Amino acid sequence: MSKLMKIYLHHNHLSGPIPSALGNLTHLQSLQLGDNHLSGPLPKNLCRGGQLANLSAFINNLTGLIPPTLKTCKSLFRVRLEGNQLTGNISEAFGIYPNLNYIALSNNKFYGELSPNWGQCHSLTSLRISNNNISGKIPPELKHATQLHELDVSSNHLIGEIPKELRALTLMYKLLLSGNQLSGKIPPEIGVLSNLQYLNLASNNLSGPIPNQLGECSKLLDLNLSKNKLGESIPFSVSYINGLQNLDLSRNLLIGEIPQELAKLHSLEILDLSHNMLNGCIPNSFNDLKSLTVVNISYNQLEGPIPNIKAFHEASFDALRNNKGLCGNATGLMPCAVAATSNGHRKSSKIIIFIVLPLFGLLLLLFVMAGSFLILCQKNQTRKSESIEAQLGDFFTLWGYNGRILYENIIEATEDFSANNCIGSGGYGTVYKAALPIGEVVAVKKLHQSEDSMISNNLKAFESEIHALSEIRQS
Repeated sequence: MSKLMKIYLHHNHLSGPIPSALGNLTHLQSLQLGDNHLSGPLPKNLCRGGQLANLSAFINNLTGLIPPTLKTCKSLFRVRLEGNQLTGNISEAFGIYPNLNYIALSNNKFYGELSPNWGQCHSLTSLRISNNNISGKIPPELKHATQLHELDVSSNHLIGEIPKELRALTLMYKLLLSGNQLSGKIPPEIGVLSNLQYLNLASNNLSGPIPNQLGECSKLLDLNLSKNKLGESIPFSVSYINGLQNLDLSRNLLIGEIPQELAKLHSLEILDLSHNMLNGCIPNSFNDLKSLTVVNISYNQLEGPIPNIKAFHEASFDALRNNKGLCGNATGLMPCAVAATSNGHRKSSKIIIFIVLPLFGLLLLLFVMAGSFLILCQKNQTRKSESIEAQLGDFFTLWGYNGRILYENIIEATEDFSANNCIGSGGYGTVYKAALPIGEVVAVKKLHQSEDSMISNNLKAFESEIHALSEIRQS
């Protein structure tokens, strides 16, 4: 037994404590006790011989502290102790491990702060310490662990800002910092992590805008920024993440319209934008999101028709409720009265209305003014006609409307156009004074016999003479 090197007892139904005698196996290299019902502490002298590389005791009921011999066990390569009730100050329980590749301490009762020493584990690819009672800040010294692929410190009590130094971890594919008390802005340097596939910053106190640089994380599959205080609008750069499957921006302070560019996320399966202050209509381009299976847009100020895809039609009432005026074929929504139109068409229609209505009003005003002018002109013309008719009426009334009698009276009054009654002579004839029987004195002009062409050529002279006669009569 003293030369025993490997023990594989995982995935059984073992119970009770781990025998302390296992700590005396100086040649032990691998101890696999995971997924059992073991209880009590880890053996005190584990890694006594300095050769232990693989230690696995996950998902048991182990309690107590980490053995001091493990802190100095430089041979450790892979450690899995998650899913127990182990306790102690994590910053004191572990040391620097030059060969350590993977360590999982999640779901225990460790407390204290993250040690900067983790940055000195240059071979470390995965550091999992989620769901403990760890406090303090994320040490920027982690940037020295350049082989780190996975960092999970979620569900702790970490404070402060996300270190921008994490940009040095270019091999990182999973960064899970959710469920802490982190504050400040999301560092745009995260965009440098081009291999990132899972980013979860949910349930913190992060504020400010969602950085456009996230669009440079083109390999992201899962992006969760929910339950923060992120503001401003959703950056359209998110649409650059072609393979994105899960997008959760719920419970923030996001405003503005949903970018129509999000419809380019053809692999998107889950979309949660609930509990924000988004407004406007859902873009018609969302009809192209055929891969979408789960959607939640509740508690916003959205309006208009929902997209004509299965995810929206089968969405529960709770996933669509408390908006400004959504309509369509889904539980709890009223049917749309008018066929859906795109945002662009809707905006164009508004612009057309704003242009046409003033023009129509101007044209209507011009028509009213023109009509009023024509009516006034017509009334004036009518008055003039009535005045002329009245004057003519007086004239003919004066002479009794009988041309023959009038002619005989003129012959008699002028003594058959005698020279004694001549009062003037013009180019068209001689003017005679005639005292009519009714007591009216008039001027009568007897025209000379001449050619029609001559009369036509001297029409202006004739009009002048008529004017002169009228002046004589008035005098």
